[in-house]
Parts: sequence; C-alpha cells; structure tokens
Amino acid sequence: METAILGGGCFWCLEPVFQALEGVDEVQPGFCGGHIESPTYEQVCRQDTGHVEVIRVRFDPARISYRTLLEVFFGTHDPTTADRQGGDIGPQYASVVFFADEGQREQAQAIKDEMQAALGMRVCTRIEPAGPFWPAEDLHKDYYRRNPQQGYCQVVIAPKLAKFRRRYASLLRD
Repeated sequence: METAILGGGCFWCLEPVFQALEGVDEVQPGFCGGHIESPTYEQVCRQDTGHVEVIRVRFDPARISYRTLLEVFFGTHDPTTADRQGGDIGPQYASVVFFADEGQREQAQAIKDEMQAALGMRVCTRIEPAGPFWPAEDLHKDYYRRNPQQGYCQVVIAPKLAKFRRRYASLLRD
C-alpha cells in the first residue's frame, strides 16, 4: 500500500470521490501543512494554524496508480482558485499535493503542468513535502455517507459526486 495526501477544498467533498475508486483501501479526512500539533477543526477554521483540510488516501498501486489518483484530484476540483473551492473560502481550502517522496513530487508537477497547458490558465495547486498528517475528529469521517440529506451535502457534494461518477465511471468500484 502507498499513501497520497491531497487538499482540494473541503475534505467532505474529496472523501466520497476517492472512496469510490477501485484500488483505494482507505480515505481519512484530516489536516496537513500547519505549525501546531493535533489541530482541531475549530482551530483550523480560525485560519491561523497553517493547516489545509486534506484527505489521506491509502491505495494499492497495482490496482490504481498515483498518477491516476492525481488525474482524478485535478479533475474533481478547481485548481485555478487560490484558497477557495466554490463558497468555501480560506487558506484551509487550498489546492495542495503533499508529496511523500521525489517520485510523487515529479508526478504531481508533471500533471499540474499538463493541466495548466490544457486549461490555458494558471494552476495554483501547491506541491509541498508532506509533514505530519493529523486525522480530523470522528464526526468528519464518512460525513457525506452519514449525512446525505444535510444541505451542504445535497447542494455541493451530491452534484460533484454525480459528475465525478459520469466522468470516471471506468475507475469506480464494482
């Protein structure tokens, strides 16, 4: 198993996307990139810890490649807006790939460059070394699955998930 740490807006939106992928073993919402230990959601929302909302994805590289994960990541959020995804605004919603090694860094940079060329505009996704990953509180785990009728889930996550399923149907679990 290998690990990817990705920040692309609210972790509630990213988690169900990556949980649906064949070859993904576990998706854990949490925080990365900040300067305090064991941050809480409330601390990160104050926007002074330096942390980004992320997901940590454990995956089997024999079943899904890191590159494919990155393609899904770049294809399911807006990498052209700094510290923002839709109505979610703030540094905790940054687009960031936290790499574990040089191979991950190189792949992330290559995909970012490809995406920028395809879009014809600046991609502001940061590519940074992974520091400590801090799991979010339990109430954030499986948030969409446990709260499908909640307003944010219906208005923001459900349409994003439907679009993802259409676009990446060949990558979904059976």
